[in-house]
Amino acid sequence: MTLIPFDDRDGFIWMDGQMLPWREAKVHVLTHGLHYASSVFEGERAYNGQVFKLAEHSQRLIRSAGLLGFALPYDRATLDQATDAVLQANGVRDGYVRPVAWRGSEVMGVSARQSRIHVAIACWAWPSYFDADARMAGLRLTVSKWRRPAPETAPTQSKAAGLYMISTLSKHAAEEEGWDDALMLDHRGQVAEASAANIFLVIDGALHTPTPECFLDGITRQTVIELARGMGLSVTERAIDPGEFAQASEVFLTGTAAEVTPVRQIGDWHFTPGAVCQQVIAAYDRAVGK
Repeated sequence: MTLIPFDDRDGFIWMDGQMLPWREAKVHVLTHGLHYASSVFEGERAYNGQVFKLAEHSQRLIRSAGLLGFALPYDRATLDQATDAVLQANGVRDGYVRPVAWRGSEVMGVSARQSRIHVAIACWAWPSYFDADARMAGLRLTVSKWRRPAPETAPTQSKAAGLYMISTLSKHAAEEEGWDDALMLDHRGQVAEASAANIFLVIDGALHTPTPECFLDGITRQTVIELARGMGLSVTERAIDPGEFAQASEVFLTGTAAEVTPVRQIGDWHFTPGAVCQQVIAAYDRAVGK
């Protein structure tokens, strides 16, 4: 597969209040966010030219920055307007949107309170990879050796760049062994999530999902819970022991990129994506305007 580098593309990126040609949106090598992970971001999906749950994403970006100890120089309304402008400038109707905020290059050291806060928003075309039928084949996951940290050891409710180092390590290790993704446990050994998506189990026709104490409470996760309850499905958020996968008939992941994607295997546990997965996929597709 030929990769198109993200630093050498046509288009426009909104950066620090200006719409810049794509290749001119640059940062210095001594940027604090690169060295000390003082960076937060969002992953958003545009359907038919509109970002799904845009206000929620923009507000979470602001909240994530606050949890890392810095304030964005733009309010939610400005971020929303800039996002719409980026989509329009790039002519993207079905795609992925990446807002990111970081500490700049004014200070190089652990303490960097005087550094400038930068914000950028980029987007690119990203249609759905699978239709509902193709998605039903399901993913294969292994169990990662890396675990989600305890909430008192990291800002786990922030979509902070540094927390995704564990995700990359887990995903790479899984792919090297022939798996699609990795299941991550938390610091107690209980089920947390996949490398970058939340997880749901179907047990006796009801949905069960881990309580988001040490990982991000995804916007797609929240949407699916609301949709499922609206469909009359029982949804329970609780601590889940890995052994409970033996009781699950269906398992699926949720996330901006994953949308709703069934799982057919986690280690030695096997599942058959079925009626519940189909119902949730259909409900989510309707909600996003597919």
